Amino acid sequence: MFITKHVLPRRTFLRGAGVTLALPLLDAMVPALTPQALTAAQPVRRIGFVYLANGCWMARWRPKSDGPLTELSPTLTPLEPFKDRIVVPMGLDHRQAEALGDGNGDHSRASAVYLNGIHPKFTEGPDVRAGKTADQYAADAIGTDTPLRSLELAMEKTYLIGACENGYSCAYLNSISWRTATTPNPIETNPRVVFQRLFGNGGSGEERMQQLQEDRSLLDFVSDGISGLRSRLSPADRVIVGDYLEAVRDIEQRIQAVERQYRSGEAVDVPEPPIGIPESFDEHAKLLLDLLTLAWQADITRVFTFTLGKEQSALPYPEIGVVDAHHAVSHHADDPVKLEKYFKINVYQVQLFSYLLGKLQETADGDGTLLDHSLVLYGGGLSDGNMHDHNDLPLVLAGGGSGTLKGGRAIRYRQGTPMNNLLVSMLDKVGAPAELFGDATEPLDI
Repeated sequence: MFITKHVLPRRTFLRGAGVTLALPLLDAMVPALTPQALTAAQPVRRIGFVYLANGCWMARWRPKSDGPLTELSPTLTPLEPFKDRIVVPMGLDHRQAEALGDGNGDHSRASAVYLNGIHPKFTEGPDVRAGKTADQYAADAIGTDTPLRSLELAMEKTYLIGACENGYSCAYLNSISWRTATTPNPIETNPRVVFQRLFGNGGSGEERMQQLQEDRSLLDFVSDGISGLRSRLSPADRVIVGDYLEAVRDIEQRIQAVERQYRSGEAVDVPEPPIGIPESFDEHAKLLLDLLTLAWQADITRVFTFTLGKEQSALPYPEIGVVDAHHAVSHHADDPVKLEKYFKINVYQVQLFSYLLGKLQETADGDGTLLDHSLVLYGGGLSDGNMHDHNDLPLVLAGGGSGTLKGGRAIRYRQGTPMNNLLVSMLDKVGAPAELFGDATEPLDI
């Protein structure tokens, strides 16, 4: 990338091959010793959630004690470079993921409850119901000015429909992000598709603008056509149509944001798009994490969820010497051989989280880095995968939250504290204050 101007306008954009996106704040945009230099470093706050499935070997996850993180637990050792940037909350529960009379189905409830603290409806039909998730509360507050209000990525494609686990719909396993109580957000696994969502489909700027105009006209037409059907729809169908139209309006806002970006800015090239899903799990994961970082850097979105593996995942990890299915290994029954394999998977997943933190730390953002100005929660809805526990969940909170979070600590909370209390506090720290939702009782002191 070459920039020919000595001083750039704050709203400078990458543009090339039909692609447009905002550049992050650069030093060249804020000349030294000018009045703008005193105010331009007001950071954009961002929030993300990385989900691990099938629980952990908790004896190797938990720090030895609460207080200063002088020594990380064996599982968390890959986070050593970021020890002063993380908080390890201990003792937080998701009681709404317990059976509560619905029988087995702990994996389905673990992912469905993780970001909302609401017990899902026991059904294998289309009448699923859980709860709006924390990422979507954040998107309502800090995602309205970006082309994508939120981004939902995952490592495993979810084609499953119908019943997946003991009478629970597959919808509860397919996504950890719910736009409404009845509408889970679809996830994307293909890096090329993600790239196209972030940067466009190619063609000249004029061709892309024409496509945008056509897309907008089509969306308007669909909206009008469905609106004409409302008088003939049942109340339940009107709710479904309403949710659909809300999603359509969200797409229209994204198109409008891209159109605004086309009207001004500097022209530079964007990276070459990926070919598709790599065969290597490691390459696949890091490619998606790189795209997440780029999406934050360019302010295409400020909210993401990333599912490292879905509950009941049967994926093996041959790259680290584990050829057994992840879910099978998690049912270790205290077998030392299985426990070691379980531990290897746990550590490897933390390594991937560390990779993301490294990318965020090395990416400048205003007067700091992306890591300084964000909060990212890593964790899952099960603790011991063998016992299917939902108490004392494995969690790590990373980032600076624009100066609102002090790292380098492990905090033990009183027994029975809802994890939703942590979610409420996280939202508040990124400028998306939410009323108590799910089973939250009060903001958590972090």
